[in-house]
Amino acid sequence: MTNQPKPEPLYGAGLWHFGQFRDRYATDGYGPPVSTLEAIDRAGDVGDLSVVDINYPFNPAELDIAAVEDALKANGLRAIALTPEIYTRTFCRGGFTNPDPEVRRQAIELVSDAADLTRRLGGDYVKLWPGQDGWDYPFQADYKALWAMSIDAVRELAQRHPDLRFAIEYKPREPRNRMTFSSAARTLLAIEEMDVPNVGILLDFGHSLYGLESPAEAAQMIMARDRLYAIDVNDNFRGWDDDMVVGSVHLVETLEFFHALTQADWQGVWQLDQFPFRENAVEAARAGIEMMRTIWRALQVLDTEALAEAQARQDALAAQRIAKRALLSAQTEGPERGY
Repeated sequence: MTNQPKPEPLYGAGLWHFGQFRDRYATDGYGPPVSTLEAIDRAGDVGDLSVVDINYPFNPAELDIAAVEDALKANGLRAIALTPEIYTRTFCRGGFTNPDPEVRRQAIELVSDAADLTRRLGGDYVKLWPGQDGWDYPFQADYKALWAMSIDAVRELAQRHPDLRFAIEYKPREPRNRMTFSSAARTLLAIEEMDVPNVGILLDFGHSLYGLESPAEAAQMIMARDRLYAIDVNDNFRGWDDDMVVGSVHLVETLEFFHALTQADWQGVWQLDQFPFRENAVEAARAGIEMMRTIWRALQVLDTEALAEAQARQDALAAQRIAKRALLSAQTEGPERGY
């Protein structure tokens, strides 16, 4: 027996997908600088995106919010979230965990400003990625102090903006060698200590892989506590956060991840977080959406009863056959989408 047909999900992307990429080798960038308005136009060229997550401050920083609203409207897009940049050079020793209380306050106020703009844009959440919060060397920091500062900062923001949701994106490392919010379990524990109703998790599929989690299991753990606010999807070789096109390496685990979401009737956006350093950004987004659409079709033909029976027996080979049969049939079955 297969699933009952369900509406196709909405697709989204982080606006950085369409920006300029740099690393420690090509410090001048893999292409010219891209403004926020130019990135919005590129996102609009994809054709299948409904929402974007926008970096804040905008580029250029003095860009008026009205211009952003106009660009989104012209491209048929909605801002699902803002991501305040609390991980830049200003916060290289930490945002929420910076040893300087004035810098910590600066990070909190930057997020608060982003929250106000998220409200104006009608976004669903403010994304928190405190990439500089953590440590690099043994004995460098008091772990209890870092933990307390992280929890206190997010709690303050949640209480200051009770009408908004804040989604923490955890990651095991980079740019810090060890990050405070490094796994699903640690982040859930922190949220429990915050004791506020409007803080949850953005689960980045690649971060979960990179952290040696099972993304499907992590999603189930988070959803069981009603804290899965959003997802970002990409792929990697598990040794680094490569942010490759969806399904490039871990196709079966990607299917399992989305199966876990659909079994729990999770209604969120299927959102890209890819870094096409050397590829055309618009074409890479289309490739990611094409793969997600293939996975969606596979879930429509997946024999869920047979899969449940195989899982009850913990029959690995039978479960794999059922999952792979759905994936292969999705290449030829389902709605015609021009692929």
